[in-house]
Amino acid sequence: MTLIVRDLVPTDAADTQGWVRVRRAAVPFMVTTPESVAFELSTAHPDKKMRMLLAEEDGEVIGAATAGIAYDSTEPGQSYVTPYIHPDHRGHGAGSLLLRAAEEHLSAEGATAVYAWVLDAPESRAFAEKRGYRPTRPLHFQRLDLANGDALPARQPLPVGVELRTAADFLDDPRPVFEADAEATADEPSDISTDFADYDDWVNHTWNHPLLDRGLSTIVVAEGRVAAFTAAQTDGLTRYWSGMTGTVRAHRGRGFAKLAKNDSLHRARAAGYTEAYTSNDADNQPMLAVNRWFGYEICASEVRHVRKLG
Repeated sequence: MTLIVRDLVPTDAADTQGWVRVRRAAVPFMVTTPESVAFELSTAHPDKKMRMLLAEEDGEVIGAATAGIAYDSTEPGQSYVTPYIHPDHRGHGAGSLLLRAAEEHLSAEGATAVYAWVLDAPESRAFAEKRGYRPTRPLHFQRLDLANGDALPARQPLPVGVELRTAADFLDDPRPVFEADAEATADEPSDISTDFADYDDWVNHTWNHPLLDRGLSTIVVAEGRVAAFTAAQTDGLTRYWSGMTGTVRAHRGRGFAKLAKNDSLHRARAAGYTEAYTSNDADNQPMLAVNRWFGYEICASEVRHVRKLG
C-alpha cells in the first residue's frame, strides 16, 4: 500500500472529481461540485495562501483537505484546515498525513492558531484531541425533505412596503447585497473575527461563486432598501444549501428571514430540488427555531476545534 499527499490540480478533472467524491462521502449534507472546487482554488485571494491537498492510496483519491490563512481576520495568525477521509478508507493514516502537511504549510506562512471542523463522533473527536486540538463550539447540520409537498409553510402575505426580489435583480449593482451580507455576517457567532470590508473580494469569491444560484437567492426589500436575504447554493441537480440567511440590524424581529427563506425554498422545490440543507451554531437559537418552523431536522453535528502552532 502506497499512501501519498499532494496538491490538487484545479485543471485536472480527475482531481476535482476525486475531491468531490471524498467530500460527498464524508459530509453528504454539504453541496460541492468539481466546478466549485476548481473555482475556489484558482480564484483564492493571494493572502489566503490556500492549498487543496489530496491523499492518494495506490493512485486512488481517498482523502482531501483545504488549508489557508484567515487573511481578513482582525487577529493576525489565524488559519484553518479540515481534512476529509472517505469512510471506506479510514484508519489508513491519510488523515494524519493530510493534517501534518497542512499544519507545516500554515506554520511556514506565519499561522499561530489553526481551526478545524470535526464531526461530532467519538472516533473523529478522539483523532483531533490526540493531535492537540481542543473543542470550542458545536454546530448542527439540518435537512429538509423538499420532495414532500406538505413540508413547507404556506406563503404569507407581504407586509406593506415590503417586496421580494432575487439576487439576479441586483446583477447591475450587487453592492446593496454585499452591505447586508457584511452586516449580518459581523453578528454571526465565530471563532475568527473578520474585517468584512473588501467589496471586490466579495464579488470575486461570493457573488461569482459557481454554487450561488442567484435566481433562487431571495432578497427582502423594505422601504426601498435591502433588509434581509438568503443565499441559495445548489449542485444543479437535487441538492440545495442555505449558504447564508441574514437580516440587517434595523429590520430584525419582523420575520424577514422567514420570508426570504420560505420564498427561496418554495421556488427551489418548484425547480426540482428534493433535499435542502443548512447549518447553524448550536447556540444560535433564533435561526434554529426558524429552521424548525420550516421542518428542518438535525441530521449531523460538528464541533469546531483549535490548536496553537509554534
